Amino acid sequence: MNRKATYAFGLAALVALLIGAAFAATADASPAWKFEGKALEGSEDVLGGAVESAMTVPGLTTSCENFLYELSISNKEGTGKGSLTEMPLYNCTAHSTACSVGSIGAEGLPWSSHLTTVETNPYVIFEGVKVSIYYEGEECVLGETLVTVKGSAGGQINNSTESATFNTKTLEATKTTLEALGQKIEWNGVFPTEAFQWHREQPLSVS
Repeated sequence: MNRKATYAFGLAALVALLIGAAFAATADASPAWKFEGKALEGSEDVLGGAVESAMTVPGLTTSCENFLYELSISNKEGTGKGSLTEMPLYNCTAHSTACSVGSIGAEGLPWSSHLTTVETNPYVIFEGVKVSIYYEGEECVLGETLVTVKGSAGGQINNSTESATFNTKTLEATKTTLEALGQKIEWNGVFPTEAFQWHREQPLSVS
């Protein structure tokens, strides 16, 4: 093999090695679900109820007193995954005396989710989000209108409180968007979690 061929071969091998190392580093850095600091093996169901949750479509904000959810989580290829299987919504009201919530519900369940890291901070992203809200009221700006919220949403995880926070900043950080009536909407909420099966009372974290 001549000198040029040897150099080219060596350069190609170096590039392949660096690319492989980059992929390995990315995989190693992928956030995973952990209980008591150890990566979750198998799957676990976690439950929770929002401390607060409100969706704001153009001109109207809707809050629910009982915003419950059930999420099945696991780690696949070193990255945390999840599936939102239940999300019943009760006692929901519109922040307008002229409007009432005739019906509201999560659709298209389960919603898939995965963990990611943005500037060293852990986030959970939900895909395929779909919530339909039917408003009533003769003087309501959206009276007799079915509003469907669609898109994806990313929330920042706080390991110390075992919760995820969703707001405008977290959606921007994760490049996720929720839309209704052709416009972006706001979603603000704090969602704590608690293991329901094999890891009850064990602290849940992401890293």
